[in-house]
Amino acid sequence: MPEERIFHLIVEPEAAGERLDVFLSGKIPELTRSRVKKLLACGLVEIPGVKKLKASRPVRAGEEITVRVPPPERIRLEPEEVPFEILYEDRDLAVIVKPPGVVVHPGAGHAGGTLVHGLLRRLSGLSGIGGELRPGIVHRLDKDTSGLMVVAKNDRAHLALTAMFKGRAVEKWYLALVHGVPEPRAGKINAPIGRHPVHRKRMMAGAPRGREAETFYRVREAFRRAALLEVRPYTGRTHQIRVHLSHIGHPIVGDPLYGGRRPQGPKAERQMLHAWRLAFEHPVTGEKLSFEAPPPPDFEKLLEELRACGK
Repeated sequence: MPEERIFHLIVEPEAAGERLDVFLSGKIPELTRSRVKKLLACGLVEIPGVKKLKASRPVRAGEEITVRVPPPERIRLEPEEVPFEILYEDRDLAVIVKPPGVVVHPGAGHAGGTLVHGLLRRLSGLSGIGGELRPGIVHRLDKDTSGLMVVAKNDRAHLALTAMFKGRAVEKWYLALVHGVPEPRAGKINAPIGRHPVHRKRMMAGAPRGREAETFYRVREAFRRAALLEVRPYTGRTHQIRVHLSHIGHPIVGDPLYGGRRPQGPKAERQMLHAWRLAFEHPVTGEKLSFEAPPPPDFEKLLEELRACGK
């Protein structure tokens, strides 16, 4: 049976002033900031002499922090038949293609029919580090974003993949259909991303307390009122590509949250964003792996319609 793991950390001078949740998630790759908050709520994070710890508390140089991470909860989800394609599978991981409209893991309003339910049905084993509701999930795609994902089948692979994502060692490319044609036709977007101060479901570029975010884009194909972009996010902030492209005035077609539904220009029922290419070193064997997946039918159909209208 998995056992509780205990981490003893000392805050270096250069880390002084960081939020506690940011510091811990940076030092322990398997922990997200939301998981740190849960550990704090359960009293599993301790700093000598400090009685009440908050996620937002700045850490101080020299402080000793003890973190107790309980063993993964037993998975109690029932497998279901959920559509997705398996491109690659071995004893450590699987690379799959998520269709649009599928939520990655259970949450509020999504008790069934998620990608996790389908993974439990079709894969022989999943890592438990993500907890009861997120077995095998190393990274996520929004519900209406399609494309490539890597899934961990054991804890060793999960920890290694998580560290690779945090260390920016995973190459991710997306295809995005946007309103208008960006100028210049290739460039980097550097704008910190944080929660919108009023609309809590939205993220915002240039937020006062936003986290560093960098996205590269280049125009693959230009149309009269739209463009097909190849996009590579160097960081992994929530809604990063959607926020950054909207920030430069070229929101993704069909994106209701960030201005992608306009009376002029192409229209779509969901955001036209597809995780097209994924490349990384195998976390166990070190083999270089690279995968590509074409966009789904609705994306391809809209592209054909735009091409038929001329450029």
